[in-house]
Amino acid sequence: MRVPIYQVDAFTSRLFAGNPAAVCPLEGWLADDLMQAIAAENNLSETAFFVPEGEVYRLRWFTPVREVELCGHATLASGHVVLRRLHPERDRAVFSTRSGRLVVVRDGDRLLMDLPAYPARPAVAPPGLCDALGRDPDEVLAANYLMVVYSDEELVRSLRPDTAAMLEAGVDEVIVTAPGRHCDFVSRFFAPGYGIPEDPVTGSAHCALAPFWAERLGARRLEARQLSARGGELVCELREDRVAIAGDAVLYLEGEIEIP
Repeated sequence: MRVPIYQVDAFTSRLFAGNPAAVCPLEGWLADDLMQAIAAENNLSETAFFVPEGEVYRLRWFTPVREVELCGHATLASGHVVLRRLHPERDRAVFSTRSGRLVVVRDGDRLLMDLPAYPARPAVAPPGLCDALGRDPDEVLAANYLMVVYSDEELVRSLRPDTAAMLEAGVDEVIVTAPGRHCDFVSRFFAPGYGIPEDPVTGSAHCALAPFWAERLGARRLEARQLSARGGELVCELREDRVAIAGDAVLYLEGEIEIP
């Protein structure tokens, strides 16, 4: 069996930046354990698999260790594969997922996704989290992920968290964020419980970040940057209970997986 595979750098306009995602278009579903094994072999933060169902694609995402409910950058990468490789005549790709219907459309040279918004609410930091992060935050909130807020971009940039200690504190994943110096806000995302010590750029985190910063800054359209080593840029717009997230994507490789 030969399975097509693409690797796309999402939320960047240049190679070797943003968040790399593997995308495997399928004619029919593989066994779940085989898809999980492929994701583990790829060893990227996400591998996306999709199957056509009429004009819609059923889309699933796997980290190296488990399937997830929502992944933004691999959705953007899947939209890139559909709209720029498989069906360049189309102007949108519609995906059916565990998080509902997600749409990727052309937005000039960029692609734009429609994702659910997850407003954050005040929360209490789990015991041991602040020690694991190495710095006490100004605020702790919870949405689709735990989120901690700092007062300055440099505090987020300089964090060197102990991810093993995060797991001991019962924290599988956490967003850290602050106001940006040259954009509206910055963030980083750590997900050791999903086999991802630090995710390069996290679309799903911005489902919580966009509503939070839109209210805090009094603006519905926000420019964001994720401060991982690879870095990434996103443009977010709050649309009632949805978040539109725009970004670039660049194809890195195209090939086949050979499965005996």
